[in-house]
Amino acid sequence: MANYRGKHVARSRRVIILLAAAAVAVMVLTAAALIYQKYWNREPQVPEPPPLEDASRSSPAGSGRADVSSGGPAAAGEPEAPPYDFSRPAPEGEAVDNGYFDDAAFVGDSRTDGFMLYSGIGTGKNLTSNGLSIFRLAEKKALTIEGEKYTLLEALALEEYGKVYISLGINELGYNNDKGFYRSYCAAIDEIRRLQPKAVIYVQGLIPVNEAQVMDSTGRDYLANDHLRVYNDLLRQAAEEKQVVYLDLYSEFADENGILPEEDSRDGVHLKKPACQRWLEYLKTHTVDFDALYPDGPPIPEPAESEPGEPAATTADRSVQE
Repeated sequence: MANYRGKHVARSRRVIILLAAAAVAVMVLTAAALIYQKYWNREPQVPEPPPLEDASRSSPAGSGRADVSSGGPAAAGEPEAPPYDFSRPAPEGEAVDNGYFDDAAFVGDSRTDGFMLYSGIGTGKNLTSNGLSIFRLAEKKALTIEGEKYTLLEALALEEYGKVYISLGINELGYNNDKGFYRSYCAAIDEIRRLQPKAVIYVQGLIPVNEAQVMDSTGRDYLANDHLRVYNDLLRQAAEEKQVVYLDLYSEFADENGILPEEDSRDGVHLKKPACQRWLEYLKTHTVDFDALYPDGPPIPEPAESEPGEPAATTADRSVQE
């Protein structure tokens, strides 16, 4: 009887152990099934894109636009920007604000002086003198700063600029020296580059004149658009040779007959306020970044000539002083 009870108890224990093992197995299988189902039914995880960089932080101070032509390495997958074409005028782009000209110097004659006064630019350095010509930049003490006389080049060396705008040539129309004009302009660009190696140099093409108004106001028959267009061709060639930016202001102001409209001037040469404002709007939409021009560094200026410069004229000095 005792042996029977012992065997019965042993069998009962084995049954309990088997049932417990079966229960554990069921729990493990159930958990595995739940994990399997959760894994296959979950939503795919898409990584968050990196935050976009604020474009305004990468643009030059006061430029009013993003620096999209810095000349640095192209982003992955983006083609490199083509090199700047110095044989063509600056292309039109998005307008900058007037702050772009905070570090600009404006080199010119009475036309540029009128631009600084009436365009509404409100900033930039006015380095102009009535009657100033490209032939005498290094010798004529044309500017007075804080009571002291300076040549244009001496005055330009007093501060550091990010842009230099040159507008000279209207006075030189009274001279019969086209070759000298070209050589003097190239030499002036070299000297300005030596003085301002980090500046974008803009050569501004000559705005046309209104010959009928000129004859009525001054009688200066040498102020003629035929010769002015020759000078503009020379300016374009000089800009290409010296790798600086050419601005085609002639096309902006010439009418269908290739002259300055009568409503833009009182004397056929100097511009009224609305025309000066159009001049400014042109400059604001035709800008180029330094690094886009010279991704490998700017050209090295030609050595300065030791001998005297080109003879200025074969006729009397008939510059436009008014």
